[in-house]
Amino acid sequence: MNSRNWTVLTVVGIVLALGAGLLVGRYWHDSDRTKGNRAEVEKIVREYILDHPEILPQAMENLQKRENAQALSGISDQVHAPFPGAVLGNPQGKVTLVEFTDFACTFCRQSVAEVEQLIAANPDLRVVVRELPILSPQSANAAKMALAAAEQGKYAAFHNAMYAAGQPSPETIAAAAQAAGLDMDRANKTIADPRLEAELTRNVEFARRLGFSGTPSWIAGDALLSGAVGKDRLAEAIEAARKG
Repeated sequence: MNSRNWTVLTVVGIVLALGAGLLVGRYWHDSDRTKGNRAEVEKIVREYILDHPEILPQAMENLQKRENAQALSGISDQVHAPFPGAVLGNPQGKVTLVEFTDFACTFCRQSVAEVEQLIAANPDLRVVVRELPILSPQSANAAKMALAAAEQGKYAAFHNAMYAAGQPSPETIAAAAQAAGLDMDRANKTIADPRLEAELTRNVEFARRLGFSGTPSWIAGDALLSGAVGKDRLAEAIEAARKG
């Protein structure tokens, strides 16, 4: 059973419990009976929910916001603080979209154009990219080269070139680095720095705490989104984050 189904069941359970408490109280107050049976109570609760179905999506939305806030508690500032230079869009943007990505991820590759369109439509958008190399043996090497590119101020160039090159391999990583114009001597020294491995390890831990099991995954305001959710859904989340 997926997490959404669990959320639905949880909300229904909460609604039933709350509804039962409220309605049973009303039931006993309105009746002169001192005894009732379970079937009668369940019938009242069921009828209430059927008469007021709007409480279910409202309850689900509130529960999801609460769960998201709990997941982000204590790590939000860290997650939103990029590895130096690993930013797309406006580095000083007032609205932040965080993307967890892997260069071996087909859906991440498909999302590149959507993110570019969102950046073009939102001049105040800062996209913090967190490298999450979990899909292929070469993903980590590509991610480290991306961070080395960030250190040279050429993150966006490498990011786009790497996705355009195809699946990560020694050949495609080298081609993307060349296309981005990296100083390879400098890049190789950066790649050997232990802080890059520490950054990737930290991103894996962030993803675990946030419940992200794959890429792409996104954070915008209090919205946690998994998968290729599409430009429109991301745009909605960005706008909600802008409004606070």
